[in-house]
Amino acid sequence: MRRPNAVQTLALSFALLILAGACLLSLPVSSRSGEVIPWTNAVFTAASASCVTGLTVYDTTTQFSPFGQVVLLLLIQIGGLGFVTASLPALLLTRRRVSLRRRALLQDSVGALQLGGVVRLARRALLVTLVSEGAGAALLTLWFCPRYGLGKGLWMSLFHAVSAYCNAGFDLLGTGASITTAAGEPLLNIVLMALIICGGFGFLVWDDVLTHGRHFRRWRLHSKLAFTVTLSLFLGGGIAFFFLEADHAFAGADGPTRALMAAFQSVTARTAGFASVDQSALSQGGVLLMLLLMFVGAASGSTGGGVKVNTFAVLLLGIRARIRRQDDVNVFRRRLDEADIHKAYSTASLYLFGALAGCMVLCVQGADLTDALYETFSAMSTVGLSRNLTGGLPLLSKWTVILMMFAGRVGSMSVFMAVMKEQNAGIRYVPEKILIG
Repeated sequence: MRRPNAVQTLALSFALLILAGACLLSLPVSSRSGEVIPWTNAVFTAASASCVTGLTVYDTTTQFSPFGQVVLLLLIQIGGLGFVTASLPALLLTRRRVSLRRRALLQDSVGALQLGGVVRLARRALLVTLVSEGAGAALLTLWFCPRYGLGKGLWMSLFHAVSAYCNAGFDLLGTGASITTAAGEPLLNIVLMALIICGGFGFLVWDDVLTHGRHFRRWRLHSKLAFTVTLSLFLGGGIAFFFLEADHAFAGADGPTRALMAAFQSVTARTAGFASVDQSALSQGGVLLMLLLMFVGAASGSTGGGVKVNTFAVLLLGIRARIRRQDDVNVFRRRLDEADIHKAYSTASLYLFGALAGCMVLCVQGADLTDALYETFSAMSTVGLSRNLTGGLPLLSKWTVILMMFAGRVGSMSVFMAVMKEQNAGIRYVPEKILIG
């Protein structure tokens, strides 16, 4: 048998991680009641945690014991970093040489542009993760410890810091409605938003920040696009939500609280999964904006999902170049590679195909169209937000959402590349034009 390539190994590692997590979560010791949960629900929860999504069929606090919560935390951490990146410290401690094959796996895991320097990039990714989660947990203790006591407060601070940085969206507040009861708490909301943004930037951006600091001109083109588009989406989304939901989801909130809720909604829509307002209370315009932000997602090579910020930027730049009748797609005095442009269009097309196919399955099984679209875009982008649909999904719909979460974390393009046989054409045919548009 042929040895699996890097893409196939990455997909297989996530599948095995989900399987191992499901086996542990289905144990009686993982539940507070001591009863075994159904296998489908165990797989669903493990997939949601491993794929850092946040869609849940149970309330994490009331259903899972401390052991089960620890399992979820490990799945979130490993799923956010990638199995290969998470296993790097063990190699470094044992002083084992990082083989060429493992370097190739690291390249896909952290989203490196080239094989050279990938170990250094992975080390920095682990360092940024440790510092971000540690600082976030320390700040969150100021909010959790006074309310839940020292021991439980420390655990909840750590859990939420990891969940936010990895864009997972799991919470331990025990309300069954995410952080909606703390929507007006500045400390909790701001720290969670900061962690979500840090994890969503991607490891290449942080590598440029650590290497070049504030010298923006020296950053890679990837980092420039990721930073500027992320900032634009955050500001634009926050302003839009502030006005769109004034009489709907944010009704009754004062100005500062509404601004905080709008900012949080703009951040969490891009694959985070925490909810400070009831998603079913959003206006129709707010739902459409959420679908757009979920479609875009976080930056490439980050802990988030979606088609990625960089892909969305390439799509817009490509459209602009076509409108201007330009042969090249240029940005920041650089010309984009043709292969990257083709990959961006293919990735977006496969994403939409998968989301709409999943939406059709949910609609056939009785889901409302708006709720089904929201659920499928949330699953494909590993967002984890729902309009109160997840808990009542039929069996086939649950497995459909599981598959979409898996495809969203591994990448829709990577999933198809993993299952399709590679074909190298020996000849090139004569080109012929067709009518487009």
